[in-house]
Amino acid sequence: MTVSEIQSIPNIPNPNYKRIVIVGAGFAGLKLAQKLAHSDFQVVVLDKNNYHMFQPLLYQVATAALSPSAVSFPLRRLFHKTDNIVFRMAVVKEVDKKNKQLYTNLGSLSYDYLVLSQGANTNYFGNANIQKFCAPMKSTSEALYIRNKIISNYERAVNLSNEEDRKPIMNVVIVGGGATGVELAGSIAELRNKVLPRDYPQLSFKNMRVILIEAGGSLLGGLLPKSREKALEYLRNLGVEVMLNTMVEDYDGLTVKLKDKESINTLTLLWAAGIKANSLIGVEKEQRAPNGRLLVDEFNRLVQEKDIFVLGDQCLQTEEKFPNGHPQVAQVAIQQAANLAKNFKAELNNKDWKPFRYKDLGSMATVGKSMAVVDLPFVSFHGFFAWFVWLFVHLMAILGVKNKLMVFLTWSWKYLSFDPSLRLLIRPRYVKEFKRQWMLEEKDYED
Repeated sequence: MTVSEIQSIPNIPNPNYKRIVIVGAGFAGLKLAQKLAHSDFQVVVLDKNNYHMFQPLLYQVATAALSPSAVSFPLRRLFHKTDNIVFRMAVVKEVDKKNKQLYTNLGSLSYDYLVLSQGANTNYFGNANIQKFCAPMKSTSEALYIRNKIISNYERAVNLSNEEDRKPIMNVVIVGGGATGVELAGSIAELRNKVLPRDYPQLSFKNMRVILIEAGGSLLGGLLPKSREKALEYLRNLGVEVMLNTMVEDYDGLTVKLKDKESINTLTLLWAAGIKANSLIGVEKEQRAPNGRLLVDEFNRLVQEKDIFVLGDQCLQTEEKFPNGHPQVAQVAIQQAANLAKNFKAELNNKDWKPFRYKDLGSMATVGKSMAVVDLPFVSFHGFFAWFVWLFVHLMAILGVKNKLMVFLTWSWKYLSFDPSLRLLIRPRYVKEFKRQWMLEEKDYED
């Protein structure tokens, strides 16, 4: 079937004014849709999942501290009382810029304005073996897989009599010294130190190594040097082996090969070393930066285009303070979406558009119980108060009163008892091939 023969996605009414199609319901896409609610625009939101996931807390799903439902919120519920917003669960594959058509696994869809906010995916830096054997963590499904893998490893290890056979099963190696890697390493170390020995008293957790590998010379590159040093100190106090200036060369499912250093045996390699922007067919080579991000102007408009915009991790936008582009963090995406929404509304009132200027609100990371680092524009601090600030900021950012309450109660119980109750091994049932289209998670389009 040719592109011209693809049928339109059914049951989407014609717009009264103009149609804005938003691809991706992450921080940027969701914020833009919410800001355009009850406007004269028809807003069509497309996402491969029917929920918005709060990515900063995925590591707590992976380490059995939170349930998936606590960090995920149904998109259709968010749009109950917004007649101008339509949602479809779809994977976007191609854009026909000339005819202003979008092609998905459900069919085609016309647009007046197209907003790409598909975020980024895991970057394996071209290493096929690492991509095949490691465990990434960019989605709820991947976080659940990590949880199941860690728990199943210990259920397996407890049935082995030979101590040397148990060691690679119990070891956990995390690659990437950003916030995700640091928070994962701290959480897994706390599980090893305080929780897993009670579940598996027959195992010696002195044999379990938690190793964090970073190619650069420090952790948490976006924070101040003092905060980086404090995070490193916290991790080492928890018993995490931190290996800086260390390159991972290969992984075959058992052995992590390091450049100029001794290899490590483990069945669990968690990859948090980098991200790459998602893309789709129809975007020209000259519209991409060398790192794959899409080039946009000060209004987040894709270069050489009039009606296509890109937000968040997927775009590369420069300004005087950020000559190499903004950091790929949630605050950038949220602020860009809010500015673009104002500009769309300005069009309705025949007003001029305003360029985007990023306001850095600070950075933070948590390592473990009562251990966190916070850098604000006017002050930097660490310890218990920083940990409390981290908890409060993330709790307020979660969607839904029920989700906030669920997370607050879970965190409170964990703080008092340090016994997360979600260490459940729920293995997926085999899905027959003819049933897989709607039962397995769709992949983003990849070049």
